[in-house]
Amino acid sequence: MTFREHARQQAAACAALGSPLTARVLTLIADRLAPGRAVADRLLYWPQNRLRPDAVALRLAGALHYLVLRGQAPILARLYSAPDTVPDLQLWRAIDALLRLHESTILATLDHAPQTNELRRSSVVIAAAHWLTAAFNRPLVLSELGSSAGLNLIWDRYALQVDGADYGPDDAALTLTPKWHGAPPPMAKPIIRARAGVDLNPLDPETDRLRLLSYIWADQRDRLNRTTQALELAATLRPEITRGCAIDWLEQRLSRPLPQALHLVYHTIVWQYLDPDLQERGTAALARAGARLRPDEPMAHLSMEDDGQQPGAKLTLTLWPGGECLDFGRVDFHGAWVDWRAPTLPA
Repeated sequence: MTFREHARQQAAACAALGSPLTARVLTLIADRLAPGRAVADRLLYWPQNRLRPDAVALRLAGALHYLVLRGQAPILARLYSAPDTVPDLQLWRAIDALLRLHESTILATLDHAPQTNELRRSSVVIAAAHWLTAAFNRPLVLSELGSSAGLNLIWDRYALQVDGADYGPDDAALTLTPKWHGAPPPMAKPIIRARAGVDLNPLDPETDRLRLLSYIWADQRDRLNRTTQALELAATLRPEITRGCAIDWLEQRLSRPLPQALHLVYHTIVWQYLDPDLQERGTAALARAGARLRPDEPMAHLSMEDDGQQPGAKLTLTLWPGGECLDFGRVDFHGAWVDWRAPTLPA
């Protein structure tokens, strides 16, 4: 796959996920980017086997949006504000100028993987936590892989609304309202005993605010507003996030028993960014830890990941002791809808 093909594929995905502007930007870049300048050559000669794992097209879209948010691209900002009135040639000229004028900033941004921190993914974590609480009646210890700024590590400060019922605190900072298919989760309020996360490059909700917002697509104002609110909350709560390899950290977390608690390990659109050897180590570490557990030390692994199927991402929950893997359904990559298939628990 070439960069141009990769950019067109990502453009189609953006269109399907409700961002026609990002789809248009990436299509223009795929069609018109010419070699011979530093940014273009970096993109066009990116190792082909790394284009999708590195999410290169999203890195570039984020780099352009970052310049807009920093006030360094006023022309593109104006075009972004009313894209339906802008012809392709005008939009391309603005993009092309930025690729030349802000070469160093864009190249530096391309060095980093996107860290979207889409907090609507917390909808499935909230639902799963209620299900686990109903099933095991244990407080939860949370371990999140790929936490970025921690927006999906503070999910118990959000409310999930399903069929008119609210799952979450009365003073929730945000209410998530995905289109819900399937039975509602059980109404069993989780209690969090402890929480921690890990990320190769944890971002600060204050100092890295614009970078985090840059990975939200520019024409999705609701996502930008919601993420801004969540960043303000994270800046106050400051959940513990370790810088390092997710699997190294997970192996250490799993080495300690947690009597009278349920250890919930979870990740949302993270696993695909791990090298295959790390994926194997992570799977093996969970299985080893699960094999050692006593009945009063349950553990759950909640995975929301792209399985190459449509629509959305696959949602699975694996439980120990026993290692039973349950199909919990599918979910939109940005949490806009949930197809909930968790087993019904006895009343």
